[in-house]
Amino acid sequence: MQDEAGKRDWRRHPLVRRLPLLLLLALGLWWWKGSDVPERELVWWLEGPGWSDVRALDVQVKDAQGELLKRVMLTFPSGPPASLTVKAELAAGTYEVWVFPRGPHGPSLPPRVEHLTLGTEDLRVERNLRMARSR
Repeated sequence: MQDEAGKRDWRRHPLVRRLPLLLLLALGLWWWKGSDVPERELVWWLEGPGWSDVRALDVQVKDAQGELLKRVMLTFPSGPPASLTVKAELAAGTYEVWVFPRGPHGPSLPPRVEHLTLGTEDLRVERNLRMARSR
């Protein structure tokens, strides 16, 4: 730790020997947190007639290429609430949200397709959703 003149040699300090490891750790932490995709809250207000007959909803979030990113199956014994919330980790960009309502009997009702464009500040998005007309 000391050279011939009795001065401290800073190059032999234990902290300097650990500095590359500490820098690598700090860089890894910065990269890990910097690439963090935010969790978005998508809120759908169910408007209009027809929702009281729905007993299940299949909500699918797809990216611009059509790849499925998030899928949520929600069931309701006595009809859905006035709003439904889906949480998903989505980067800023354009998405399609497909909502497939199912009645108490039989196949799904006509799907609803909603287009979303999310910016970096859009952590909570609220939209109105009306029942699709019958096929």
